[in-house]
Amino acid sequence: MNRPWWYEDPPGPPRKVAGGIRARSRRGEIAQTWWSRRFIEVLESFGMGGRLARGRRYARAGQVLGMTLSTSVVVARVQGSRPEPYQVRIAVRAFREAEWRRVEDALAGQAWYAAKLLAGQMPQDIEDVFDRLGLKLFPDSQRELSMDCSCPDWEVPCKHLAATCYLLAESFDSDPFQILAWRGRTRTELLDHLRELRGRGGGETAAGEAGEAPALADCLDTFWTAPHPPPSPAPGAVAAPGALLDQLDPLPLTVRGRPVVDLLRPGYAALAGTDSDAAGTDRADR
Repeated sequence: MNRPWWYEDPPGPPRKVAGGIRARSRRGEIAQTWWSRRFIEVLESFGMGGRLARGRRYARAGQVLGMTLSTSVVVARVQGSRPEPYQVRIAVRAFREAEWRRVEDALAGQAWYAAKLLAGQMPQDIEDVFDRLGLKLFPDSQRELSMDCSCPDWEVPCKHLAATCYLLAESFDSDPFQILAWRGRTRTELLDHLRELRGRGGGETAAGEAGEAPALADCLDTFWTAPHPPPSPAPGAVAAPGALLDQLDPLPLTVRGRPVVDLLRPGYAALAGTDSDAAGTDRADR
């Protein structure tokens, strides 16, 4: 009788590995920021909560050997009980170019959103921008998320997929722009487009695609209304000391080979009452 290959090597404890990716959180919740917690909440809303918990130990033990995020797909190698690591894939639909242009136009039209993103931060209510355009930043159904693993476990997510989900959430903690990159827009592309739109007065608050003001007769009902105030910052939120510098286009000025913007950062950090070294580290992390 021919048996499947996995009958020949019964499952057991995972093989210990060195140099794997370990979750920074050693106990309690792994996701720390609102956007990474939101990602985990979305997965749990699909009825995956119990199965996700099985992968937490794998994530903290460093069983994930490598993980790469690119447009629409995350791939990882996870060491289980077999000699060969399992191949893991988590995919989501990337937005089309026309959809991203609509998102960027909406973001550029609100100074608050543009300033937060240009400062390397994720606006608290950015999901609302996508919702108004009929898009979802995070998948809202299990059908939008494709998960598979080369292990013999038929449940989805298996512990190898779950471990990858937790480490993906932690990577969102470190760099929220990875969420947008997963949907098809890298940090550089998004920020360059926002600077371009802001520079020419674009965005949904500008009138008309050609940049021309609408006729007065077409906007009498809104002409005397006050503009919408920017969203209130989250309680305790503090703007990065160099946020203003991050909104500038690159300046063609250097001092002894160093960009002048980098030389200004310690001064902004001192004025904000923060340590300049910490400010420099924050800049490097972004």
